[in-house]
Amino acid sequence: MSKGLIFDAPQVVKISGPLIFLAGPIQGAPLWHNEAISIIRKLDKRIHIASPRRRKLKRSTEFTDKMRNKQVDWETRYLNRAAENGVIIFWLAKEHRHIRTRAYAQTSRFELGEWKERSRWTKAKLVVGIQEGFTNARYIRRRLAQECPDIPIMDTLEATCNAAIRLIRESSR
Repeated sequence: MSKGLIFDAPQVVKISGPLIFLAGPIQGAPLWHNEAISIIRKLDKRIHIASPRRRKLKRSTEFTDKMRNKQVDWETRYLNRAAENGVIIFWLAKEHRHIRTRAYAQTSRFELGEWKERSRWTKAKLVVGIQEGFTNARYIRRRLAQECPDIPIMDTLEATCNAAIRLIRESSR
């Protein structure tokens, strides 16, 4: 198998083989996506990685409705692709920078609830990592444990990435 691709929104690529989608907060969050990519690459260079954090977007760029729609469509496409063949990682990083006009991780919380339910009824594989200090972590841990005891819940980004690789390797046997 050749080296996996690393790509971010809104880049559309054709891939075959397993994909890890890096879901979790972007606005107000630390730059955890790059760290996750580095960890995954050290573990397995063959796995494709999709990151919704745009590397080429300048901080001062206004995020228009058109850009937002394109982002949501891109995320939907590659979340579904990872659900078919791969793993969706939800890394719930603690808030790094408060944004007054937006609840922290609002989209990630919605997506986690959506994919929690989808994983119950499909073959979608999820791994959830929750950093110490992420708000309402106890509730999220409790509900996931009650409803989806097969979803691994980890405490560090490294353990989260390791669990995702393990799931991919187990499913390819």
